[in-house]
Amino acid sequence: MSASRVRASAVIATAALAAALVAASPAGANDGWGINGTFATSSNGDFAKVNERFQDQPGERSTWTITTQCVSPTECTGTVTSDKGWSAPIYTTSGLYFVKRVVPNWRFCADGQPVEGLQVYKIYPVGFDGHVDASSDEYTGEDQTLGPSGSCGRNQWPTVRMPFYMKKI
Repeated sequence: MSASRVRASAVIATAALAAALVAASPAGANDGWGINGTFATSSNGDFAKVNERFQDQPGERSTWTITTQCVSPTECTGTVTSDKGWSAPIYTTSGLYFVKRVVPNWRFCADGQPVEGLQVYKIYPVGFDGHVDASSDEYTGEDQTLGPSGSCGRNQWPTVRMPFYMKKI
């Protein structure tokens, strides 16, 4: 058998093996990377900061359904659907998961004018000891909502930050 036929046979065998490996893993399989499932979430308004000053705010509890697809442990995208009636994209950057959504009528000025807010959740997996644990089904982080500068006649970005917690149910 000639050398070119041996090389061609090796290429065909390699391609067949690669195809078999791809077919053997289910679609969307990602070796446990990403966040997938249903989660109970809580934003703790008792420890909220309004423009970097502690001030109690209403907390929020909800249930999220999250689906992600990952190409690596640090590169995932997907969707979050809340039982509060909204959906938003989720993605990773530098080991953190981000969920960003627009909140219509977030605040109201003294004259009744509504203010829209941008809510950003920063989430990471945490173990029982409070340190990052990629295999955990509990997550912590921050829930921050930011309004536009100049809203309500003030040259300031209204900001509310509060601790966030999420656990798989």
